[in-house]
Amino acid sequence: MTKNKTIGFICALLAAITFGLNPFFGIPLYAEGMTPLSVLFYRFTFAALFMGIVLLIRKESLRLPKRYWLHTFSGGVLLGLTCLFWFLSFRIMDSGIAATILFIYPVMVAIIMFLFFKEKMSRMTLLGTVIAIAGVVVLCQPGNGSKVNFEGVLYIMLSALSYSIYIVGVQESRLKDLESGTLTFYALLFSIPVFLIPLRMGADLQMLPSLKALGNVIGLGLFPSLTAFLFTAVAVKHIGPTHTSILGALEPLTAVLIGVFFFKENMKFSTCIGIVMILAAVTLIICCSGTQKKPEPVISVPES
Repeated sequence: MTKNKTIGFICALLAAITFGLNPFFGIPLYAEGMTPLSVLFYRFTFAALFMGIVLLIRKESLRLPKRYWLHTFSGGVLLGLTCLFWFLSFRIMDSGIAATILFIYPVMVAIIMFLFFKEKMSRMTLLGTVIAIAGVVVLCQPGNGSKVNFEGVLYIMLSALSYSIYIVGVQESRLKDLESGTLTFYALLFSIPVFLIPLRMGADLQMLPSLKALGNVIGLGLFPSLTAFLFTAVAVKHIGPTHTSILGALEPLTAVLIGVFFFKENMKFSTCIGIVMILAAVTLIICCSGTQKKPEPVISVPES
């Protein structure tokens, strides 16, 4: 293995792990009485600030041509909804399960591309879709020892759908011609109104209750957002989007382990089966689509 590939695989692993840290920083903020809207407002504000600083250090232009404004704003709204629905989900269900169901987004991408862009769906992709849906059903079975409910699953499916539409839009619109760093900065910036408007333009925004809460919102902006994106960019450069996406399976596994060891969430055999089914289905779809034109996420959550 060459040095560049080794660096790529290491960065892909670090990206997946940092993506999975959302519950680690988010759940303690809920425990201090903060709402998802306030948490996400602080998260995206800090993330946009950090991303802007990175661009300035790299001497990259922050100028956004007018022809990109509408598309970038739409992408920011979708990205904001992705994170909002996800944070709502792991407020009422196990965070590891929520992260695993969110990883179904490549399945949704494949379906969207098939239905609206006439991209051929192979038998293996169809098989992966069926397996993924079955995995979600297994996770949602009552009495499996985990905290799962219909409302939480609905939130996480809406999160996955929002993110799927976002990455398809990036690939199929003029946004694909925009520098990834600039797109990321403005997508983060234009996500903020998604949380600010329901907060009555800040009137209902909660103040950070403690220094610990400040540390957690900085952690949300720095690790699952900025750091994860930068690691992903390096990984894609050295090993390509397909291998990077496959290693992204560590994201929900990280969230599962954090939920079990830090927040005492249950992990039963049926839960493990459901998780394995979803990860296997997504890996199957990604591997089978390696030679096809596929939209790849420019920034992850979530995308949250």
